[in-house]
Amino acid sequence: MTASTAPVRPVAPPSRVRRVAALAAGENRLFLRNRTALVNSVVVPLLLVAAVPALGLSSDVPLGPQLILTGVGVTLVFLTYYNLVTTYVARREELVLQRMRTGELTGPEVLLGTAAPTLLVTLGQIALVAVGVVAIGEWSAPVDPVLPLIAVLGGAALMTVLAAVSTVFTRTAESAQITTLPLVLPTTALSGLITPLSSFPDALATVARFLPVTPVVELLQLGLGGVTWDGRLVDGGAAWTAALLPLAVLAGWLTLGTLAAIRWFRWAPRR
Repeated sequence: MTASTAPVRPVAPPSRVRRVAALAAGENRLFLRNRTALVNSVVVPLLLVAAVPALGLSSDVPLGPQLILTGVGVTLVFLTYYNLVTTYVARREELVLQRMRTGELTGPEVLLGTAAPTLLVTLGQIALVAVGVVAIGEWSAPVDPVLPLIAVLGGAALMTVLAAVSTVFTRTAESAQITTLPLVLPTTALSGLITPLSSFPDALATVARFLPVTPVVELLQLGLGGVTWDGRLVDGGAAWTAALLPLAVLAGWLTLGTLAAIRWFRWAPRR
């Protein structure tokens, strides 16, 4: 009897999508077990959005689009950005990121898989706000549905990149409450999310249009309500013309943030 000489087929390594999905599933279980993070992620943004009508804030956009706009902006800043800063820092300090980097996962796969639960909750929150707007009878058809989609996806990508950059000067998860303030407070207050840019002095409004959150708000205003940053009403074609600058600013921040993350992001804590 002779031994079989049939060749043994090598087992193919898991694909990039499967690797990221497996990491995301593990992160999702950790996220669901953290009741504090879960409550802060789900309840706090909804409360902030619900407070908009009660506060009676002035706006160039009708109530329905304004609620969706506020929901997107608040969720991206207070959920996506802040949660990812604390998550990345916690995983770094626990040496989790360093251990994952020694396996098959690449750096971008580690960051994306770690961010996946937060990004899914972000999209769920935005969808929930949209359903709420329909339920209260304030829904109106968007002037251009593509611009809000770009705003949401581009904003989520930007917040993920900026969260990675913010970990460079955030030593502990607890200190994120301080290190995230430069983006959470000034750039949000000057983004047009709370007060329309048209109510600012011209010089301040011009500077504010180049801050990271502002282009997301501008694209949402244009797509949902056909309203420019200075309060003018535009239709579909004119909306895209007015969107050129915020699209360029958003792309610029994404590029700068990505380059900064590649250059300075640390996978292990300083000792």
